Amino acid sequence: MHMFCGCRENHAGEEFTMRSEEEVNRAIERHADTIRRLCMIHLKNYADAEDIFQNVFLKYVLSSISFESEEHERAWMIRVTVNACKDLLKSFYRSRTVSLDDLVDWPAEAPADHREVLEAVLSLPQKHRVVVYLHYYEGYTAPEIGRILGKNVNTVYTLLTRSRQMLKKELEGFDDE
Repeated sequence: MHMFCGCRENHAGEEFTMRSEEEVNRAIERHADTIRRLCMIHLKNYADAEDIFQNVFLKYVLSSISFESEEHERAWMIRVTVNACKDLLKSFYRSRTVSLDDLVDWPAEAPADHREVLEAVLSLPQKHRVVVYLHYYEGYTAPEIGRILGKNVNTVYTLLTRSRQMLKKELEGFDDE
């Protein structure tokens, strides 16, 4: 691999270019917050989230995919992130846990009075957390989530409905406090 010229060789010995520094910086600027939040939703661990974050952008740098639009690029980033998180979770038995209080600055824009909602979302099973995050925090529709995650749209609707039910049950006690 020729790191300084921006080129590298594939298995056939042919050269192709890596993404430019400018292109990578634009992608990081556009997608960094989403990627970090997705990692934290899956992993609940800052160090693992940072590792996955770096791996996702390394994969982006080395990818020869030509994106049709910014939305196509964003969907690719989300898919790669979700898969990387799942792979990490499957790669070893994760018996260690991290207290939600250790998630110091994440998410920075969440007001303190919404802490209980964030905790309730993070307590959902993984498959529910992801669809809730993509729908409510990133604004994707169920059909879009289905395409990104490779799930049937009816499955996404079911996961959203069940997630709402679980959150409602979890948060009912907070109204009295």
